[in-house]
Amino acid sequence: MHTSSAANSPLSVPIQVRGACPHDCPDTCALITTVESGVATRVQGNPDHPHTDGVLCAKVSKYTERSYHPERVLTPLKRTGPKGSGQFAPVGWDEALDDIAQRLQSIAARDPEAVLPYSYAGTMGMVQGESMDRRFFHQLGASLLDRTICASAGAEALVQTLGGKVGMKAEFFAESQLILIWGSNSIGSNLHFWRYAQQAKRNGARLVCIDPRKSETADKCHEHIALRPGTDAALALALMHELIAHDWLDHDYIARHTLGWDQLRERALQWPPERAAEVCGIPVEQIRQLAQDYGTTKPAAIRLNYGMQRVRGGGNAVRAVTCLPALTGAWRHRAGGLLLSSSGQFPAQRAVLQRPDLMPQAATGGTPRTINMTTIGDDLLREASPAFGPQVEAVVVYNSNPVAVAPDSGKVVRGFAREDLFTVVLEHFKTDTADYADYILPATTQLEHWDVHLSYGHTDVVLNRPAIQPLGEARSNAQIFRDLAARMGFADPCFADTDEALCRQAFGDAVDYALLESQGFATVAIPDALFAEGNFPSPSGKCEFYSARLAAQGLDGLPDHLPNYELQGTDARYPLAMISPPARNFLNSTFVNVTSLRNIEGRPILEIHPDDAEARGIGNDAVVRVFNDRGSYQCHATVSRRARPGVVNGLGIWWRKLGLDGTNVNEVTSQALTDLGRAPTFYDCLVEVEAVEAAAIAG
Repeated sequence: MHTSSAANSPLSVPIQVRGACPHDCPDTCALITTVESGVATRVQGNPDHPHTDGVLCAKVSKYTERSYHPERVLTPLKRTGPKGSGQFAPVGWDEALDDIAQRLQSIAARDPEAVLPYSYAGTMGMVQGESMDRRFFHQLGASLLDRTICASAGAEALVQTLGGKVGMKAEFFAESQLILIWGSNSIGSNLHFWRYAQQAKRNGARLVCIDPRKSETADKCHEHIALRPGTDAALALALMHELIAHDWLDHDYIARHTLGWDQLRERALQWPPERAAEVCGIPVEQIRQLAQDYGTTKPAAIRLNYGMQRVRGGGNAVRAVTCLPALTGAWRHRAGGLLLSSSGQFPAQRAVLQRPDLMPQAATGGTPRTINMTTIGDDLLREASPAFGPQVEAVVVYNSNPVAVAPDSGKVVRGFAREDLFTVVLEHFKTDTADYADYILPATTQLEHWDVHLSYGHTDVVLNRPAIQPLGEARSNAQIFRDLAARMGFADPCFADTDEALCRQAFGDAVDYALLESQGFATVAIPDALFAEGNFPSPSGKCEFYSARLAAQGLDGLPDHLPNYELQGTDARYPLAMISPPARNFLNSTFVNVTSLRNIEGRPILEIHPDDAEARGIGNDAVVRVFNDRGSYQCHATVSRRARPGVVNGLGIWWRKLGLDGTNVNEVTSQALTDLGRAPTFYDCLVEVEAVEAAAIAG
């Protein structure tokens, strides 16, 4: 197999180039791109990579359609019309970069914290996602961004319980006898884990899906537990109650490898199954049976995902579930334990890549202010104040589409529509956010640049080589920030590092780079049964049921059930709870404009239970308005038992401009933050739904 860039190969000879999937998924697949005459003709999974095993999801298998999309931005664009109008004219790179640098320098001369970067996981690559960009903003002294929009509540919960974002190896789920798939539609969002779960199922394992929505994964499991959104901690505490009551405990493991058992025991005994059944809205016998299965089946494993932590008590919920394997000693087995994220098991050299020491404030031990990306709607509308600091005068957006994906999007739109806000967007397409830019800079796709990736679903580092030359005038994110740094006069030698050099710096000597070059991936060596003998990466070396670090912050040191901010029954105007899981063929707002995938999805939909639909006179496929005090959006109703009674599922995230009324599901979601990790509460949302008359649609 060819291992060099297509740019250095005879154009007439088809070659295959190894790469990595850049998207926000635990699987981090290894890719093979076939290139003929300089054109990428096919993207497939690398059959030599054990986790990928030659298989890609439907989204990434269409990657050439994305790279060669006719609407791709391939030259710098400068705004010519009102913000939000999407009116731009081509401009040369030199003119664009000179103007951007001058504008940023002028703002930074008054106060560098008036400049804000905004990025997330449009690419998960360490080079194009978190290297030269961070160096640039650190040197500038810009405001820091709290990157919380997806996973930080669950991540903080893992850190406070296990000591880090660590867990069992994904491949050993194939040997488990019981798998709880908790808060995850694995078929759509974690395909390669699902293949391990299917192996276990064929070998006699029992699969249980815990999710408010009857997802495609729930369809394939032996049992579906359709609890109310935001009640996962109550269920976990009731399971603990039953483990204690029936002595399905590993007392030796608890004594040797846990901290705070007496306190947790007292807390759990306050949660008999009857109490949890009422809170969760599920049969009490379902809780009792699940506890018996979990307490008596060896080995038992839990695959958590991030859906469950997008509510007020999300961090506590993840903490509660994460305590379960230590109670039963499941960690003794390599096919037992829990996995939410493996990303903390990689020896990433982030300080080397990001250079926080470049911040001017670092010399005095300080840091710039931090702005939470979840509250960008409010923060772009804030005036300067002693508590907030300077008004945000410039935003540089890359690897994200905040106008579509951030909560309470009516406010986000108003913020980005400010005429006095200077906005630069690095993008592949004219997204909802790009429509509000002063400049759009054309970025390369994964087929066109170097990068290196870790994973949060397995323990392999994957290298991405460019398979084709950049299309049009596209430049990599890292190159764009190198170019801006040169114009800003940033003299540190680190700003000359090439993208390939950054790939080498990402893990230093901790990963064999020659192996990455030769086979495309390298496995991080960790024990099979990671915590069989304790040795958790926590301060105590134990699984911390009680966190002294949380208690020192004035928080509860034990996990507990925290009811949603927007609790059903407390506001009669909005009787329905809404969750907004991703549509199967989209990944957040990525792929929405890929025609073949959008055609499969069809149109924005809201799943509503037949009982709730009948009570509102809503028929299948009717246009409905979903609304609360924050706003409203329109979509088509799908009357379906995938929704449990009292809960509607607003599948996302459509670009606003492709929605029925120029909005999407985030018009009604909240900027309120979680208990831990300062994360969004997308699934802590009450709404009402009503049918829209045909005349109203036409008007």
